[in-house]
Amino acid sequence: MMDNHREAFKEEAHELLTELETALLELERTPDDDEIIGRVFRAMHTIKGSGAMFGFDRVAAFTHDVETVYDRVRTGKISVTKPLIDLTLSACDEILKMIDDTGEGEAEDAVITEAITKSFRNMLTAPEISSDTDIDTAPSAMATSNEPPVNRNEITYRIRFRPEPAIFATGTNPTLLLNELRDLGPCDILANTDSIPFLSDVDPELCYTGWDIILTTTRDENAIRDVFIFVEDSCDLHIDVIDEGRMIDSESDYKKLGEILVERGDLDADKLKAVLDGQKRIGSLLVDSGIVSDDQVQAALAEQQHIREKRQKRQILETTASIRVPAERLDNLVNMVGELVTVQSRLSQLSARFNDLSLIQVAEEVERLTAELRDNTMSIRMLPIGATFSRFERLVRDLSMDLGKEITLITEGAETELDKTVIEKLNDPLIHLIRNSIDHGIEKPEVRMAAGKPAQGTVNLSAEHSGASVFIRISDDGAGLDPEVIRAKAVEKGLIASDAMLTEKEIYSLTLMPGFSTATTITNVSGRGVGMDVVKKSIDALQGSIEMVSKKGVGTTITLKLPLTMAIIDGLLVQIEDVLYIMPLAAIEECVELTREDVAHAHGKHMASIRGEIVPYIRLREMFAHGGATPEIEQIVTARIDGNRVGFVVDQVVGQHQTVIKSMSRMYRDIEHISGATILGDGNVALILDLCKLAQQAEILEKQANQE
Repeated sequence: MMDNHREAFKEEAHELLTELETALLELERTPDDDEIIGRVFRAMHTIKGSGAMFGFDRVAAFTHDVETVYDRVRTGKISVTKPLIDLTLSACDEILKMIDDTGEGEAEDAVITEAITKSFRNMLTAPEISSDTDIDTAPSAMATSNEPPVNRNEITYRIRFRPEPAIFATGTNPTLLLNELRDLGPCDILANTDSIPFLSDVDPELCYTGWDIILTTTRDENAIRDVFIFVEDSCDLHIDVIDEGRMIDSESDYKKLGEILVERGDLDADKLKAVLDGQKRIGSLLVDSGIVSDDQVQAALAEQQHIREKRQKRQILETTASIRVPAERLDNLVNMVGELVTVQSRLSQLSARFNDLSLIQVAEEVERLTAELRDNTMSIRMLPIGATFSRFERLVRDLSMDLGKEITLITEGAETELDKTVIEKLNDPLIHLIRNSIDHGIEKPEVRMAAGKPAQGTVNLSAEHSGASVFIRISDDGAGLDPEVIRAKAVEKGLIASDAMLTEKEIYSLTLMPGFSTATTITNVSGRGVGMDVVKKSIDALQGSIEMVSKKGVGTTITLKLPLTMAIIDGLLVQIEDVLYIMPLAAIEECVELTREDVAHAHGKHMASIRGEIVPYIRLREMFAHGGATPEIEQIVTARIDGNRVGFVVDQVVGQHQTVIKSMSRMYRDIEHISGATILGDGNVALILDLCKLAQQAEILEKQANQE
């Protein structure tokens, strides 16, 4: 059971560290933002408390000093500086290593951890640090007072803490929380033992005690809630201000005893009414006195009840808004839905064959429900890409410092959703592209200023939906690509002939070839082109495409086109001879007929006139070496690939088909023009075509034929 809790903590800690890193980078830009400072402190406090609870003692001990420093930041004793942000980011990296501890490099990590801890402790014994003070050299001999800042008002709170009976199972010790409250100021703590059963009925693993605390402190309510932040979901906690510490005109008595008991919830108002015999409710007294009418009182009571019900509903919605589910279970669910889609297809075929009205109605209903289930299941796996985008802010910050450049990352479309499997595989390609933009794209500040540009460069990362695809763009305002330099390098490497006629777009695509680079010096980051072939392979594996647009001296934009999901897609079922293939429907534009007369008019060229536009086409019958006679009328399926319109000639277009993508075995993984397979309703297998690879292969064959 504890292993499950530890895994849950690890998952939560990863999310907290991601949020913490984002907050720190925001804090660096706006160091006086109290809300962001509070986010940083609460994240550290949660990591420390939860870490201690689940046996991550190193994490708890290491985080304690960081949390203490940010507590001082909250009270204004320590200023937010760039060195402080640098040190805290390093601490985040070390916490992540501790959580994912594999035992490797433990001695080296211990040295780093000790150095970071020492720097934070130096801050706690040093005077307030100005923006130009180096944290590591902050004097430790000058001690500051530990007294709290001069208080405007001492506020008294009533705190009612009722932990759930099973709270001990999570490793929580409530007395430690009470001790933390004592550190905030003078307090009276009373144990509520009414729920403790007879000794024979006591379960030693359950908590039967609750506590009432009266606390007077100079701190605000958030400081109190921070004490309970990692047990808030496993207890009943109420915090009320009962005295704001302000001077009052008259020294009147505090609330009456009955009023206090009712307010605390220890006495029912009806029972109080029964005891106070002869007294009526305030509404009845007002009606009897003729001050208000009975209808007015009833209206006020209706308003009160309405607000109460609405607040209760909001509370229920907030507590049940989301649940944490292991990704493994989602994957299993998607697989089962995929099998259901296949069975539903089989049922539709059988109903059509037997032509039975009742069976057809059932098949249509199953088809409708299956489609809804598929869409809902796929939406569960959809995640906003913003979490991935936020990780790159730290990357841009660190690389800018290493390369001596001033660069800002601007992100747009963080709410755009993609399948989690696509997002997971997209991280490395985006890192390559951003590193290349920073290293080889954006110039040094002095070079930019000499060219009339601002010293600070910009990398823009954006995402947007377009039909069944997502477009991700990485653009920079750097030096851009020089087509002549790329062409010369390609000729030098023997990639193209010296007299080859290439468009600017084709020249830019050369940078995606293995080992191609125009960098004159290789840095420890990269040059544009280094690793770009890896990016292309990764994007191709995702059934996506890459397009590059650049202007020398202005900048470069790289656009990635990706499918929303890779589990279940809409496909177009086509046939050649007796073999069926699937084409991804997202790339398809239209289907038109190709007659033998059309072929004759092309004079041997694989070209067709479609709506006044000349479209090149590929004969899949020839590409896949199908035998047999060509039908009188064939079909051209046109698709938009890398911005160009290409046709694919097949014998027959069967129709639209919900396609459950199945991976190929090792024997077929090297077949580039096939991206996967699916099982049809009749049990037969149809191959899913990779239209991008087919178009590239056809282009290569055409060039070879022209050279011969």
